[in-house]
Amino acid sequence: MATNTELIRVVDVKKEYNHGEIKALNGCSLTVHKGEVVAMCGPSGSGKSTLLRCLNMLETPTSGHIYFDGVDLADKSIDINLHRRKMGMVFQHFNLFPHKTVMQNIMLAPVYLKLKTKAEAQRKGEELLARIGLSDKANEYPNMLSGGQKQRIAIVRALAMEPEVMLFDEPTSALDPEMVNEVLDLMRDLAKAGMTMVVVTHEMGFAREVADRVIFMDGGQILEENTPDLLFDAPQHPRLKDFLSKVL
Repeated sequence: MATNTELIRVVDVKKEYNHGEIKALNGCSLTVHKGEVVAMCGPSGSGKSTLLRCLNMLETPTSGHIYFDGVDLADKSIDINLHRRKMGMVFQHFNLFPHKTVMQNIMLAPVYLKLKTKAEAQRKGEELLARIGLSDKANEYPNMLSGGQKQRIAIVRALAMEPEVMLFDEPTSALDPEMVNEVLDLMRDLAKAGMTMVVVTHEMGFAREVADRVIFMDGGQILEENTPDLLFDAPQHPRLKDFLSKVL
């Protein structure tokens, strides 16, 4: 559950393209506390993924501030890569290296960044694969895995860095329907274990069940945020009411 310890604070973030013609984000402010699960929902093109990608500066905000562990990531004088190490990112598409085995994929970043020895990284990889029931896949290549298995490996690869927060950008949208639950089950387990998570998702049932807070975005703005029960059962904003009438 959420604590009073602030981990991420977004202050009036804007993201514009084409010299301001396109306002992908139009003044977003948000706080995420340690141990909290925040789900972001809204129609396609509403700015959810852009905001998520701004959290670890994969997208650079046009203006505004993003504080992570008290450090303003928008400050150009900081080494963003040092802070990204503490932020695991999982995309729609798995981005596993096809020429490396599952274990090599998991070990790569901790060893390359000299955060772990090969032996330490392998032990961590074995522990994580056992946790998700895929120990038998350690020496297989990604093309031998199902979509659901690839995404769970992608999550484990991010966890191998022992991040403070996990960012998920629609992690189930590229999966066949029968594979969605195996990924959501792993994310449920992470939430129960206290992992801080920010999840862009179309899975409303998952958002209702797992999130501490749900944020609804449209037009590059956060239009409403609340607990899942209140947001889904007693929506206030007309645009949210309209959205929910079509997706629930």
